[in-house]
Amino acid sequence: MSVLLNRPIEGAVAWKGPDLLNDMSWRHHLSDADIDALEGGLSGVKARGLAFPGFSAADFPLTDAFKAHLAAISDELENGKGFFLLRGLPVARYTDEDLSILFYGIGLHLGLPVSQNRKGEMLGVVQNVGDLSDKTTRVYETNRYLPYHTDLSDMVGLLSVRKAKQGGLSSLVSAATVFNEILATYPQYMGLYYRPMHCSHLGEDVPGLTPIFSYFNGKLSCRYLRQYLELGHELRGIPLSQVEKEALDIFDSVIQDSRLRLDMMLEPGDIQLANNYAVMHSRTEFEDFPEMERRRRLLRLWVKMPNARPLAPEFPGRNGIRAA
Repeated sequence: MSVLLNRPIEGAVAWKGPDLLNDMSWRHHLSDADIDALEGGLSGVKARGLAFPGFSAADFPLTDAFKAHLAAISDELENGKGFFLLRGLPVARYTDEDLSILFYGIGLHLGLPVSQNRKGEMLGVVQNVGDLSDKTTRVYETNRYLPYHTDLSDMVGLLSVRKAKQGGLSSLVSAATVFNEILATYPQYMGLYYRPMHCSHLGEDVPGLTPIFSYFNGKLSCRYLRQYLELGHELRGIPLSQVEKEALDIFDSVIQDSRLRLDMMLEPGDIQLANNYAVMHSRTEFEDFPEMERRRRLLRLWVKMPNARPLAPEFPGRNGIRAA
């Protein structure tokens, strides 16, 4: 069972965004050798006559040096700050199929990519193509503000292909830092974040139960998207209490705090990787280009990680969405 931690969390995982602005430890600009290694994997897939997603890690060979780099990133995601940024993939030189192979190939060397919807799609396309008048439209398919949340996998990766005409800033916040801030400022609410709440992931017909915070085997884990919690309670016919609404309002105010969050513009060729238990992510509203071929576009990868932390029984792991 989870432990109700009543002391601040220390270490690299409890970072504050402004402290990292001049810190290079969480980002790496791909070298010519790195790009050669990735293109070697791309060539390997093509030489075998394969296409995305019908290939394995063995079909996407990487140099020992680049595999060692990915192993270090994997350790940083689980045991360090919980996120990492790779910069400088020359996306303009590749076709859409090439980019899918390259990004999926990286995912295969990090762990096991998992399905992102009931169609069984292994890469999500984050682009402003949705109908705002349709209630089933996912927010990531629009240009609207995307609230802070965690995804349904151990790790989420985003590859920026094109950025918006204006806006679309990416933002990360440490779950441990949010925990520390609430503990210091609103300790009377802390027990509510450990209590399981009804949560409907992606409109599931039968909401599951999950707490927002879980402390187990020495690590704090977080799962959050307010919309899913509200929907889960609505589907169950169990309205959120006034104190629960207050707790969620406090949580939302803390994750928005500019003293805590780290904002960044994902430039074309950037790859942002984040541990979904340690970091919440968001995106600001943006203005897009009218032409579809110029619109903001990212590829999203969900990965089940081999070094992922054990989770408490009342905080079940979620890795992907079962195909229909």
